[in-house]
Amino acid sequence: MRCHDLRVFRILVVFFIICLCGMVISLPDIAFADDDSGLNEILEGFEEDTATPGITPDITPGTIKAPDQEMDVLNGFDDAFRDSPAPIAGESTIPETFTKDSPFSLDGYFKIGSSYNFAHNRPQPGQTDWRELSRLKTELQLDLNIDLPRQWQALVSGKGFYDFAYRINGKNDYTYDVIDEYESEIEFREIYLLGSIGKYIDIKLGRQIVVWGKSDNIRVTDVINPLDLREPAMTDIEDLRLPLTMTRVDYYVGDFNISAMAIHEIRFNKTPAFGSDFYPAPIAAPPENKPDSTLENTEYALAINGIFSGWDFSAYYADYYNDEFRLEAVPGFPFPVFQLTHDRLQMVGATANIALGNWLLKGEAAWIYGFEFSNTPDKKYDRVDVLAGFEYSGFSETTISLEAVNRHINEFASILKQPPDQATKNQFQSALRFTRTFINETITLTVLASLFGLTGDDGAFERYTIEYDINDFISVLFGIVTYQSGDLPEMENIGKNDRALIEAKYSF
Repeated sequence: MRCHDLRVFRILVVFFIICLCGMVISLPDIAFADDDSGLNEILEGFEEDTATPGITPDITPGTIKAPDQEMDVLNGFDDAFRDSPAPIAGESTIPETFTKDSPFSLDGYFKIGSSYNFAHNRPQPGQTDWRELSRLKTELQLDLNIDLPRQWQALVSGKGFYDFAYRINGKNDYTYDVIDEYESEIEFREIYLLGSIGKYIDIKLGRQIVVWGKSDNIRVTDVINPLDLREPAMTDIEDLRLPLTMTRVDYYVGDFNISAMAIHEIRFNKTPAFGSDFYPAPIAAPPENKPDSTLENTEYALAINGIFSGWDFSAYYADYYNDEFRLEAVPGFPFPVFQLTHDRLQMVGATANIALGNWLLKGEAAWIYGFEFSNTPDKKYDRVDVLAGFEYSGFSETTISLEAVNRHINEFASILKQPPDQATKNQFQSALRFTRTFINETITLTVLASLFGLTGDDGAFERYTIEYDINDFISVLFGIVTYQSGDLPEMENIGKNDRALIEAKYSF
């Protein structure tokens, strides 16, 4: 497709989305009772047999809340705190038994989704053809909740997927790395034991996810769990976090929560595989030097959180490995040998939320030390990240949020701009999100635009989705994701990766 034709096509796509949104907005709030009657008959009996959802609370920093009478000012911003509320000091953090008859509860979901790439040009001979069907993936997640004596509980969660697109298109057209990373996968997710020691102390052992910070779209202080970035921009950060094995202790006193973690499992981001249309280079990456999960390499983290009337505050410290790798030149003969390495970093950060009527103001700041670069060996740098944003919910059934961050490297040297580092002194990123629900919250329209650089010169993407909850169990999603290439190395060649997607999900 020629560049002019591609631009015209993109304009038509955006026009179609705007028209569709206008049609949806103009729909009256009707119940569709007659249209759903057939489906209800088909599904009759499932609701009676469905297990009560298990309790798997995540006692995550930032979840403690003040008494109800002090939280009225935060009405409408429950989602900002994302996690289940921790109790007032002196009360147990473990909920009531979730079933009277059995200590076991099984829930999860089955999902099937497909992606269609519509912007790629015809490839050169020997290159992978990424046009048209790029994904036809089935996915299953199972969560087994176990109620133990003395109000302790456990969770065992696993997920697997298989993508039929590679069999349909022919595996010989893809690199070995792509088939290995994208065709199928089975892994354990969260596996932990949770309980209380006395009235004020909780302990959580095993694989788990910890959410730090206030931003929903950009990571600043949220440094604990790595992310699955194999298909960037296709879903939100909350669905991308990878669990880590850790020991976690939470202590509650008054309006404060102190959380300490020792992270035993060393795990990093899952990045696009060589040969993927998101992989930024024509050659395979050098080997990755991953530290072993030993006692010596244990990561540590500490958080202090407080929630008060109309505002909340958190302070963080972490000693951890950078989830993002860098290219390192190792001395060799006759030429240096390159490898991918992960720097050991120290982070001190703070976050705050302030509720003012329909406005929720967000702020995050972090000082991170320990960055290294190939062009200045034996020198470590520190970086200051500052984020500001807001969320507005004054319109009916509508939420608008805007977040922006600048990452500044102190004592930046111009040589760091040269390969292989290709670093920048200031890296700006922003994210604008619009969400609106219709028809008793059964339809959700979401538009997310993220820019790298002030004007998107470093790259950008936009995601438009409409999700329809057919009933309490079944939902369908339609969407379009568009990309713009930019100066960041990982964004240089993604401009042709625009795709349409459709998903159907059954939760149980």
